[in-house]
Amino acid sequence: MRFIKAEVIRLIQRVVVPNSRILDIGCGDGEVLQQLQATYAQGIDLDQDAIGKARVALPQFTFTTETIETFEPAVGQVFDYILLSGVVEQLDDIHSVFQKIRSFSTRETRLVIVSYSRAWQPMIRLAKLFHMRRKSRNENWIPPNEIENLLAQSHFELVSRTPGILVPIKIPLFSRSINRWIAPLPFIRAFAAVTVTVARNCSPSFVPKINSIVSVVVAARNEAGNIRELVRRLPVMSENQELIFVEGNSLDKTWDEINSVISESNGLTRNIRLQVIKQPGIGKGDAVRAGFQIAQGDILIVLDADLSVPPEELPRFIEILQNGVCEFANGSRLLYPMERNAMQFLNILGNRLFGIAFTFLLGQQVRDTLCGTKALWASDYRKIVLNRSHFGDFDPFGDFDLLFGASRLNLRIRDVPVHYKERTYGATNISRFRHGFLLIRMSMIAARRLRFV
Repeated sequence: MRFIKAEVIRLIQRVVVPNSRILDIGCGDGEVLQQLQATYAQGIDLDQDAIGKARVALPQFTFTTETIETFEPAVGQVFDYILLSGVVEQLDDIHSVFQKIRSFSTRETRLVIVSYSRAWQPMIRLAKLFHMRRKSRNENWIPPNEIENLLAQSHFELVSRTPGILVPIKIPLFSRSINRWIAPLPFIRAFAAVTVTVARNCSPSFVPKINSIVSVVVAARNEAGNIRELVRRLPVMSENQELIFVEGNSLDKTWDEINSVISESNGLTRNIRLQVIKQPGIGKGDAVRAGFQIAQGDILIVLDADLSVPPEELPRFIEILQNGVCEFANGSRLLYPMERNAMQFLNILGNRLFGIAFTFLLGQQVRDTLCGTKALWASDYRKIVLNRSHFGDFDPFGDFDLLFGASRLNLRIRDVPVHYKERTYGATNISRFRHGFLLIRMSMIAARRLRFV
């Protein structure tokens, strides 16, 4: 069972970001918390001996002997993650416990549940018989879909579900490879011993965030003919709004055109503050980061300068963020019919294939990974920046950097269908085959970091 415990910790580390605030319900001797590199942690358990060991091993954290039913957090205490590892099976009333947890969790809190498959029941019982696993009060075997059902009844929304462990004993060069590369695959995952479920609080009692400052960042390279039309058509989405152009060393007069528009409007049009900066490096991803770095908004939006996605459709992105429907709004060009020459057939095919692959890798539906229109909270973007080293700085587009980072933080991602139009000025900066191979490479990196861990 030592090997199983190590594999469970590996799965938990996949969804819990280091330097977080964690509540571990059923913490045992604190071994899981010891591996999670928490900034602050609190553990509760009924086993007094285990709590004693946890206090000795982790004196910087707080451990108490109690149940979740009696637990009350300190006033003002907020947790990034609430962990229930192997605990759901022991609960007399799962719904009441979920309700209790919801009472002290926030929109940003993630509930992480580790549950065991009924098919592995004989092995678990054998482990208890030989004192390789702690005995529990009850033995409920709750399948993942029933856990999701109970979560929904308590106003928790499923974010992701990760299966793991096909081989429960350590066989050098075999066990870990099978558990890492084979267990997450479709049709195989049903046989996994463990499922890690991540959920977020979506209680209707939360007050929607309104009157947020909105920053729209536009990477503009060789887009001189689109600048005035984009400024004219950009809708007013908040009382305080800014439009930031990041000019990417264009070969046409994009820089002059942007500055001309700003000068003519004295830097302000329809209560939208306009500004422009020169891109420090190369690639759209670099431009987006430069724009986000100076943005003052609570909500950050990426919009392509080519007007292929109508600016008039941006308010929908703001609406679902403010109402808590999601935390990352991802544009999807693959639902509505496109204009005739908006996207070539091979690009459509590639985008659909990448969408299928990334839906699997991220554990959430992402139909269109390369749509240049995305929106997220600035506070979440700052967290993505802090955790960027987990994947590395390799994305010239910026789309994958944001999607990978959002998935790593367990942000709820939603596709927002948009209408895709034919470009009327200039040519695309995307090379179908050269960038296609780069996308495959980035997908492999995501696979190693997100799914096959």
